[in-house]
Amino acid sequence: MDCADIAVIGAGPAGAAAAIVAARNGLDVVVIDKATFPRDKCCGDGLTAACLRELQDLGLDPALVASWQPVHQVVLHSPAQRRVNLSLPRGPGLFSVVARRKELDTALVELAAATGAQVRTGQAVNAISVAPDGRVVVSTDSMVVCAPVVIAADGMWSPTRKLCQVRHEPGYRGEWHAFRQYLTGSGPDAAHAQHIWFPRDLLPGYVWSFPLPDGALNVGFGLPRGGPLAVGDGAAIWRAIFNRPEITDVLGTDLQSESPMRAWPIPARVEEATLSALGGRVLFVGDAATAPDPMTGEGIGQALQTGRLAVEAVLGKPGHSSGDIAMTYGQAVARDLVSDHRLARRLSAVLASPRRAEWALRAADAHPWTRRNFARWMFEDYPRAIIGTPRRWERGQFHRPGAYASHAGPTSETSKP
Repeated sequence: MDCADIAVIGAGPAGAAAAIVAARNGLDVVVIDKATFPRDKCCGDGLTAACLRELQDLGLDPALVASWQPVHQVVLHSPAQRRVNLSLPRGPGLFSVVARRKELDTALVELAAATGAQVRTGQAVNAISVAPDGRVVVSTDSMVVCAPVVIAADGMWSPTRKLCQVRHEPGYRGEWHAFRQYLTGSGPDAAHAQHIWFPRDLLPGYVWSFPLPDGALNVGFGLPRGGPLAVGDGAAIWRAIFNRPEITDVLGTDLQSESPMRAWPIPARVEEATLSALGGRVLFVGDAATAPDPMTGEGIGQALQTGRLAVEAVLGKPGHSSGDIAMTYGQAVARDLVSDHRLARRLSAVLASPRRAEWALRAADAHPWTRRNFARWMFEDYPRAIIGTPRRWERGQFHRPGAYASHAGPTSETSKP
């Protein structure tokens, strides 16, 4: 049996972030994941400013992610097919990047190992119990790890939740469902900007096209569950997307499939989530904590953030009971995520109406100041609910540089207009 200060189940962004922060602070960490890396992960691949700041703090070197593509131009397409061109600040630093999850996640796992975490891949957890001394025992077919704290970063269908008998209500499949495919042969408009369409028949769903190096694209769409369109019709909706002139005018007509279309559910209700189990000995992070954004479905930044917050709760309560640690973690999530998620949920309801969505995008396009700051707000350079949370107001909030402002290399490049 291996013993550690923290056992992390899941080596995606949430688990890797937890492992890096813990190891950097001198804790013995064991990370367990059923997959072997590199492995693909269904995702839009977009990294917001908030996500980039988390990655920078973790010490991730963008040069280790081959598909790292900075983006400075965002084009929103309204229900009436009006184009709203938003320019993110040209520097210093970055406010939006696209990177394939296969490469990003591998780089984070390697960083966790280099920081001192023991990473055990190809290991599926099949049992969790509490030993007489209060430590949690985590078992796979070939290894056993014990630790006073377990951080569960094993996704929406978290096996850890099931093993701890913490279940979603019957039939729960997330708040959103997303579909994506990698394509090549894009037109020049798509190759240098992020495009987001709000077709009136998909609202509050949307279609995206995110550029990758060498003319590749991550193209997909997201649908809210319970919306006007059935998630089960996703394949038919996907085919119809490429018959929409407003989309083909951007993507071009010479696209080729690099990979098959894939789909995945997105949980987004952290304000209602059970964040701990087994008396606070197990802390849930990332998708296991239903942390993604309820308006956009974005979840990488929230995964990194919750992974970090869980370890900070452990570090902030040395020698304290697991219940105290769990309470501290829950308070941190409520402080840093819940108010923003509640606002995002209300905004998603606004976008469900074509008329209101059109009005919102016209308001964003009203002035250079609104265009610049709407783009920064949309990409989470400052908290969504900042107006209602004065404790987070900072001098220069609307003018601070982006992430990796002093980093030489790929991040210093600018996209073509």
